[in-house]
Order: sequence, then C-alpha cells, then structure tokens
Amino acid sequence: MMTTSLYGSLVPFFLLTALMMAPVSESRKSFREIVSISGGDRVESEGTQWAVLVAGSNGYENYRHQADVCHAYQILKANGLKDENIIVFMYDDIANNENNPTKGIIINKPDGHDVYNGVPKDYTGDATTAANLYAVLVGNKAALSGGSGKVLNSGPNDYVFFYYADHGSTGLMSMPVGDDIYANDLMKVLKQMHQAKKYLNMVIYIEACESGSMLQGLLPKDMGIYATTAANTEESSYAYYCPGDSTDDDPSKYDTCLGDLYSIAWMEDSDAHDLGKETLQKQYLTVKKRTNLSHVMQYGNTALSKAVLSTYMGRRSKKVASIPLDELSSSNSRAVLQRDADLVFFRRQVQKAKGSTKSVEAQKRLDEQITHRSHLDRSIKQIVNHLFGGSNVASMLTTVRPGDQPVVDDWDCLKTFVRTYEQHCGRLSEYGMQYTRAMANMCNAGVDKDRMEAASIQACSGKAK
Repeated sequence: MMTTSLYGSLVPFFLLTALMMAPVSESRKSFREIVSISGGDRVESEGTQWAVLVAGSNGYENYRHQADVCHAYQILKANGLKDENIIVFMYDDIANNENNPTKGIIINKPDGHDVYNGVPKDYTGDATTAANLYAVLVGNKAALSGGSGKVLNSGPNDYVFFYYADHGSTGLMSMPVGDDIYANDLMKVLKQMHQAKKYLNMVIYIEACESGSMLQGLLPKDMGIYATTAANTEESSYAYYCPGDSTDDDPSKYDTCLGDLYSIAWMEDSDAHDLGKETLQKQYLTVKKRTNLSHVMQYGNTALSKAVLSTYMGRRSKKVASIPLDELSSSNSRAVLQRDADLVFFRRQVQKAKGSTKSVEAQKRLDEQITHRSHLDRSIKQIVNHLFGGSNVASMLTTVRPGDQPVVDDWDCLKTFVRTYEQHCGRLSEYGMQYTRAMANMCNAGVDKDRMEAASIQACSGKAK
C-alpha cells in the first residue's frame, strides 16, 4: 500500500520536473496552449491582448470595409480590450461623406446601430499606408510617417489579433494610399514579429478576394499563427447587405453595400455568443457555413483554433447583440462580388439623379467605370496574346498552382509587372486587380521585364489610360 501511495504521489512530481527541464519555449507554448484550449484564465491573465484593424480602401462606394473595421472595434472594446491596445487603420472619409444619409454615423447592417462612435483615429487619410502598417506590426515608431504613433508594444506573453478588410487579388491586398501589401512582404513582417517575440500566439482574419493567396505556401505552421481567409486563392469574396441596382424596387437610403459576407459572419457570430465559451474552430465552421459563396480557408497552426475567442478578442465575455444566429444566417440580404459592389453605388446614383441637374454627372461617372473595365479586359488579353499567342490566353488568365505552392516564385517580378502595366496602361483599380494572376503566371513562365514592357506598350499604345 505504501509503495503504491508513494508512486502515486511522485508521478505528478516527475511530470512537473520533466516539463521544467524541457526547452523553455516549447514547454511554455504547449502548456499555454493546453490551458487556453481548456478555457482557463491562469495563462490569459499573464499576457496582454492586442489588435490591429485595417480597412484598406477609401471612397463611399467602399463604405463596407470601414464599417467592418468599426464593427470589429466595437466587439473588442465591449469585451474588454483597451483603446491603448487597439490600433486602427481607416481612411475616415465615410462617416461625414456627402453621400452618407446619417452624418457622423456608420452602420454595418440595415437598421443597425452606430459602429463609428469611439473608434480610435490612429492612422487615417495619408497615413493609411502599407509602410506604416509594417512599422506598427513590428513596433518600429521611427519608421512611421504620420498617424497617432501607436505601435504594437507587445511581448512574448501577449496575444495579437490582426483583421484586414478590403480588395485583394493574387498575392496582394490594397491600401488606401501608396503601395499595396504583397504577400511576401507581409510574411517578412510576420517572421520579424516572431523572431522578435512580439507575441505568444497570433490570429489573422482576412476579408479580400483571393485572400488565400496571401498565405498559401507561405505561412509556416511553427510560428504560432492561426489564420482564416474569406476566399481561397482563386475566387472573389463578397460584399453583403447590398441594395438593389434600381432605387425603384429597393429604397435603401445608403446606396452602397454595408458589410462583407465573411466579415459579417464572424462578427455577428461574435455578437451572438459568449466569447469565453466559443472556440476559434467553432467560429471558423460557423463562418464557413454562412459564407456560402466563397470557400473560407484556414492556414498556419490550426491547433491554435482550439482556443476560445476570448483569448484574442477580450476576456469580458460580453454580448454586443442578442440576435439568434439562425435568424442572422437566414437573412435574405443581397450579396455582390467584391469587384462589382462599386457599380451598385454608381448605378443607384444614376437612378436617383434622373430628372435633376446631377443626372449628366452621375451617368458620366458610371460610364467611366464601365469604360475603364473594358480597357482593362482588352489590354490584359492583348498583352497575354502578344506574349503567348491567342490559344493560351484563357489558361494564362486562370491557371492556379497547387495548394502547397505560393502563387508566384519571383515576387519582385510580380511587383515589376504590376508597375510596368500601370506605367503604360493606367491604374489596375479594384476591378483590374483580378489580372495579377495572369501577371504571376507570366512570371512563373519566365517572361522578363523587357518583354512585358514591350507587350504593354503595344497593347496600350504607350499611353496610360
């Protein structure tokens, strides 16, 4: 009896000793993951929760992206995150926009409450750049240009939540000002954060077309990062809560999409649940089911998805809303391809301007949008035809690499091709971003800058349009 009792009392001692003798980083991480998975508070209380929220667009036709980010802020704030630990990028041209029927207010769903009130104006206007975002993530104040100066002052015990909403394409995402965010540059920043021990674990949510291409074949499983995206590497994500094209059958006063399907799915799920009782994996499955027009994906260390949402989104476990999720999921609200959502706004402007002095100008803006799209379609196809022949145009525009490979091998080539096209043919725009897949495929096929430039000049007569 004594032998059994002594053995039973020593087992916990030996296990604890073995854990303490293990490499510090590995034992700490696995132990913290276990406690996080169980929903306990012992480890969470040791680390600070941080969040970086990014709306990558501007313009009233892109209302939804800033509305998404404002809503995300309200969820984090209501659940206990402090403003000093939430960093917001938004151009801030929506709330008081001349087209906004409720000045000073932003909503994220029809008849929704104001999500704009109280949102920190950390990086607005000209400060909403990729360079500033990178500086914020690595905590480099010296590299900032404008803005509040707030950066991630997180450490090795902290939890970081990163949320981005805007337009994207193969291998890149937009920012309101300056250069786009390229996948390889974002990955360099994440690796720098990991090496500098800027977090214990990190969660990334990305709302953008082809958002899977930002992580596919790039995000390792051993960096303590779990990520989900609104779409895979080859499809559009969707705007949501959109009005009809005609004001006759849809009297919506906002004339623009109020949210995005993936974003609305995760945020309304968060609104409807106690964050201390729902796991990231449960939310992923819920969002995947509701986001039924694109394929919601997950990347990185999926074991981290067993943690409860409150590990990253606030420990107060307070509901922001009490609408049953099945009611939200059964909504008949209209969804529109991200790259077509701007046309909803411009068409409704034409409808509303009929018979007024604004009619000609409204029609002109819509015509310019359609003309620019036609120019993009034609010029890209001509470039591909010049380089590969007409029979290869379709495959060059649509070929997708296997799931374990990044979309392009030479990222400098992709950046060069985008710059070369825009130099000779004009701005890609949100609609034209879809053609970065063709440019990535050209790079993978060995096309060099000189050939791309010659083809662009031929297609566009050397004049940017």
